[in-house]
Amino acid sequence: MTATDPLPASVPEQFYVHNADRGETLHRSTAEAIHRDVTALNVCEGDHVLEIGTGTGYSGAFLAARAGATGRVTSIDISAHLVDWADRLHRQRGLTTITCHTADGMNGHPPHAPYQRIAAWCTPPRLPRAWVDQLAPDGRIVACLPIAAQPSTTLVTTITVTAGQPRVETVTFGGYAQSTAAAVEDALTLPGRWVDHHTDHPNPAWISIGWRDHDDPQHSGARSALHLLRNPGHTETYHRAPPDWPSWTAYSVMAGGAHRSTAALHDGRRGIGHTTATTAAVILTDGTILADTAASPSLTALRTWLDRWEQAGRPSAAWFGTSLVPGGGNDLPGWDLRITTSPSLTLG
Repeated sequence: MTATDPLPASVPEQFYVHNADRGETLHRSTAEAIHRDVTALNVCEGDHVLEIGTGTGYSGAFLAARAGATGRVTSIDISAHLVDWADRLHRQRGLTTITCHTADGMNGHPPHAPYQRIAAWCTPPRLPRAWVDQLAPDGRIVACLPIAAQPSTTLVTTITVTAGQPRVETVTFGGYAQSTAAAVEDALTLPGRWVDHHTDHPNPAWISIGWRDHDDPQHSGARSALHLLRNPGHTETYHRAPPDWPSWTAYSVMAGGAHRSTAALHDGRRGIGHTTATTAAVILTDGTILADTAASPSLTALRTWLDRWEQAGRPSAAWFGTSLVPGGGNDLPGWDLRITTSPSLTLG
């Protein structure tokens, strides 16, 4: 899609996201992200597209415009409310090449398979096998996939499949809300998975730790680490320019290993850093660094990670090596996205 592409203008975004009868849909994917990912999906005239995450209906209408009069879009969402409204708005526009269904997107939609293209506007725990199995030969998937078992730690991935095996074609920075097994009113307050401890009073806060397998069943370590971050004994400002958050998020997965932790504090600010059951340090999105003490081992580790990230040049998404590996467990058969440094570069 180029600056002169007429398709975005042909789909009335305001009709879907600020509809006079429906009202504004507050939690939705941005038009910029949708355009970026539809471009990566490379929908062709006549394609049958599966959309996972109906949302406002705008993305489905845009996909339908790409697929043309001979194409078809099957859109599914866990929320019957979203599905009903999107279907109503499509019909008001006379759009007949898209159908909307209430279903769990992790299962794809077998009745209409196979699909030439699959677009997901949500983040599954891993790439589901069902999506790969329902893709036609030479098909393509664009999906947001986790690179660690922690919230908001994702890459948007373009995937092709050869002989039943998915392969990463490209990745870019980006993220969408986690997929859920049931409709929720506000998935942004508390992520649906990988939160190890949270508190609601006096204000909401949560933490996700990479060392959860070594914490006790009561999550005492996670509880202690969150307490340290909510009551820091040391605060400083990062000495470089404000972090490039998408780049830092991905790099910290490699640099941090099991001690990488993410947190959302009572004032709504997000942070990434190093924690243990007795020490904690994170850098927030605005460049503020919080730690339990000025001599904290976690603070030392965090500074080392940040130094290595700067030495690597705050790498772009293309810098990272990626692969899809079969996921363990039986909760959702599929593949996990893993990242490494670029083959020609090192952590320094």
